[in-house]
Amino acid sequence: MDNTTENPAPVPGAAPAVPAPSAALEKKRILIIDDEVSFARMVKMNLEKTGSFEVRVENRAAAALPAAREFRPDLVLLDVIMPNMDGGDVAKQIKRDRTLRGTPIVFLTATVSKREAGEGGFNSGGELFLAKPVSVEALIACINEHVRKPASPEQVQP
Repeated sequence: MDNTTENPAPVPGAAPAVPAPSAALEKKRILIIDDEVSFARMVKMNLEKTGSFEVRVENRAAAALPAAREFRPDLVLLDVIMPNMDGGDVAKQIKRDRTLRGTPIVFLTATVSKREAGEGGFNSGGELFLAKPVSVEALIACINEHVRKPASPEQVQP
């Protein structure tokens, strides 16, 4: 007698099969480049707590480009004032790299006040700046506005 079946019955108590997540549900990859360890850690923790973000932190500006090449972020949160190399220099390195040049960069700075920057930050020279400290809500809104994850293959119409 053959004990094999083509469509076995579901096992009682077993969890139903879960479809693979689509690209729309993938976590957004955020690279934080900031020499203030406690600030970067707090931002990382708050973003990851939402379940929508995968976050990597780099506290040394000199290591930012290799970190970005390895991590391939969807967006970079970049401190403006850091020792040895400022955020503008780091941004230039990222923009010169052919694999990273399209990556959005949002500068974080304590050199302007929230009143000067406004709720959604301000643009200068085509770059977006957010004033430190920044609320988690404002940061998430900014990320969501500037990161567009590609549609999964099943969502693309031929």
